[in-house]
Amino acid sequence: MDFMTSLFHRSGFITGRTTRALLALTAVVAIGWSGVLYAANQSVQGAKKEDGGFDGDAPTAILVEATSGSVLFEKNADELRAPSSMMKLMTAEVVFNAVKEGTIKLTDEYRISENAWRRGGAPSGGSTMFAALNSKVSVNDLLHGAIIQSGNDACIALAEGMAGNEKIFAADYMTKRARELGLNKSTFGNSNGLPDPGNKMTVRELSMLARHIILDFPEFYKIFGDKEFTWNKIRQQNRNPLLNAMEGADGLKTGFTKEGGYGMVGSAVQNGTRLIVVVNGLEDAEDRATEAKKMLEWGFRNFETRTLFAADQTLGYAKVFGGESRSVKLSSPVPVKVMVQKNGGEKLIARIVYSGPVRAPVEPGQKVGVVRVWRGPNIAMEAPVYAAEAVGRGSTMRRAIDGASELVIGMFRAGAEKL
Repeated sequence: MDFMTSLFHRSGFITGRTTRALLALTAVVAIGWSGVLYAANQSVQGAKKEDGGFDGDAPTAILVEATSGSVLFEKNADELRAPSSMMKLMTAEVVFNAVKEGTIKLTDEYRISENAWRRGGAPSGGSTMFAALNSKVSVNDLLHGAIIQSGNDACIALAEGMAGNEKIFAADYMTKRARELGLNKSTFGNSNGLPDPGNKMTVRELSMLARHIILDFPEFYKIFGDKEFTWNKIRQQNRNPLLNAMEGADGLKTGFTKEGGYGMVGSAVQNGTRLIVVVNGLEDAEDRATEAKKMLEWGFRNFETRTLFAADQTLGYAKVFGGESRSVKLSSPVPVKVMVQKNGGEKLIARIVYSGPVRAPVEPGQKVGVVRVWRGPNIAMEAPVYAAEAVGRGSTMRRAIDGASELVIGMFRAGAEKL
């Protein structure tokens, strides 16, 4: 089905402070075959099973398409829980990024301290790569041990090698990097997910982290699909049950603590589409594997990618302050795509959201805001939008008029807020 530019129409502005107003252009995008333009009052989560919705048991869960970031299903996705060993994804990303930036090398060697050996190695009784006390292990091998064998000793050794101790690594490396990636709720008390009150993540932020690793570190992501790793003459299987249970599965990480329950971050590719699933809080390992597999299969079976707007198509307009034109066209240099149900029964709402009015001059290609697509009450995806044209600075009279207008609007708003 083709999507016409005319489906976008100007709506009333939602304003905040005078110069930092939150402005929204709203459009209703019909995905149904009937072409009727209206918004559904339920999300995929809320849809009944017989209507194509997902019927799941995980207390917290999310299903995302990797390329567009489309959210296909979510349940309590912003609830903070203990992430257990799934948190090792953050440790791995910190190391991936450090290698990419050249601050460390894969050939660098870190010593296995008594702390790493006793708390995360053979004496601990937990998941370990069985690195020997006081041995030196390369960053590359420690990554394999942390990812494939879920080695707590490998994570502690990486943290100590990079930061001196685990607490500094958790605070100054993991938390700092998480905020740079937009993971604003996640907190970390250690490098490996062993029980600690400081370890908290949401399934949404775990899915964001997994998507980032998949898209930005493809050369490292391959490690997650390795089915075994041998260290210290001890051969261990990858702990991810999806690798042998589902076509196209190639990652990512399982986790368990008494506090957090059983969880998993998984990903698989079928027919060129990659989905990412995160579940947490389940009562046993079998339920974890079954739930993740069932959710992925439901996503592959019921969804497909559709293009909402072509590259460089006009999506809408943003208000301009002090310009020779009162507004500027907005577009995306790449197609705006979203995953939708194959049965064509769902409807989406798209809004362009930005801080404004945008001050002139405006340059072509200048980022203005984002287009957000809602599936019911949940955001299905968002993508950046840019100025599609130049808008020069307006005359002195135009700037004065715009300034006066903003002043009046600001005074009116301030008065309304006092009521």
